[in-house]
Amino acid sequence: MSDINELRNKMDEVTLKMIELLKTRTEIAKEIGEVKKNIGKVVTDEAREKSLREKVISFCSNIGMDEAIATKFLNFLLNESVKVQSSNKQTHLSIFLKAKEMEEQGKKIIHMEVGEPDFLPPKIVKDALEKVFEKGFLKYGQAKGMPAFREALAKYASKKFNASIQQENIIVSPGARFSIFTAITTLLNPGDEMIVIEPAWPAYKDCALNSGIKVRTISTTFEDKWDPSIEQIKDTINSNTKMIVLNYPNNPTGKILDEKLQDEIIVLARKNSLYVLSDEIYSQYAKSNWKSILGYNYEKSIVIQSFSKSHAMTGFRVGYGIADSRIIEKMAGLEALCLTSVSEPIQYIAMKALEADISNNSNTVQNRLDMLAQKATEMGLDFVIPDGAMYLFARVNQEGFDGVQFANSALEKGLAVAPGEGFGDYKNFIRLSACQNEKTLIEGMNILGDIMSEGQ
Repeated sequence: MSDINELRNKMDEVTLKMIELLKTRTEIAKEIGEVKKNIGKVVTDEAREKSLREKVISFCSNIGMDEAIATKFLNFLLNESVKVQSSNKQTHLSIFLKAKEMEEQGKKIIHMEVGEPDFLPPKIVKDALEKVFEKGFLKYGQAKGMPAFREALAKYASKKFNASIQQENIIVSPGARFSIFTAITTLLNPGDEMIVIEPAWPAYKDCALNSGIKVRTISTTFEDKWDPSIEQIKDTINSNTKMIVLNYPNNPTGKILDEKLQDEIIVLARKNSLYVLSDEIYSQYAKSNWKSILGYNYEKSIVIQSFSKSHAMTGFRVGYGIADSRIIEKMAGLEALCLTSVSEPIQYIAMKALEADISNNSNTVQNRLDMLAQKATEMGLDFVIPDGAMYLFARVNQEGFDGVQFANSALEKGLAVAPGEGFGDYKNFIRLSACQNEKTLIEGMNILGDIMSEGQ
């Protein structure tokens, strides 16, 4: 008994020493964060992390330590550094919230920072709002969603995406974001790694960080027309890699992958048994050839859809995930724990919305994007013509340009734009949303042009 107590005491000493070292490391991380902020450097440095990872693996070899355990522990430490260095990070959402506060104080703001269509949901949504009470959809429901709604979604998605989908492959969520969160949280474990291709919607990283998942980013460039290379992805995969996130049409660039490249990514995912989390909420606004990940019939894929963009129902908070039934069951367990079920009245309204013709929404957004592209060209902004979605991701060619500073100063002039830094290491970019009528967008672009002229 004395032997085990002695060993336990030694373990306690080591544990306390590790915590003491963690405190020291965290303090250094904070100092590094301040330096990065002062010199305008983004929080995540993939090259630096890769170098440290190689040192850890080499060290493990020298001391006879299990590499898998050590690299998972390293991922925990790296995530802690990201957390302490990300406290003041500004994204399109922080700009949106500031803009809302200014509007409450009487300031007029043109919103070009968020993807919230200004047009109304289909008329059938209004009719359903009036009828839902008498229809009796007012009770607790299943965590996966109302059977009638899931059945309707399965038929709708099977036809729209040319796939064979059953009710058991559907989970309804309060917005697409929650399906993304539940997929990441239930399918991955702390210390696992997830690949995100940037520029990317920041919520992928944030959901992973919250769940102890280490994000490995692949940065694409304007010069390469936002295409990742299959070599980049191969080089990023290791034994801890469990998922790759795809988002095409992309937010913020509007990029759609060439089908051959997408095919290669799926082959790579199959080979390495990776989950493929495909956020396809902008598919309604794809103007060039686009193929859903559902078309590959890959059992480890999770496709995310939403009514927010396609049906202009942002405030209704209803989205859905499509996946193998075993994945759906895991996601449903967490959803049941967090919220019981999505509101039945909202599910009924969304179910009726599936009957609407929303093709005109696509035409409206495309016409607005074309107008934005024309104005941006006249202003000398650099951008890749988007293949879809509802945004223009534009580079501002001014020395020392800082998208975060620019977005905050533009608010004072009555214009809200999204800083590129919120989507990755793109400090000299801004994202412009085509979600207002053309007159308002022209007014916003004129304000943008005036601000840029002042900065020259």
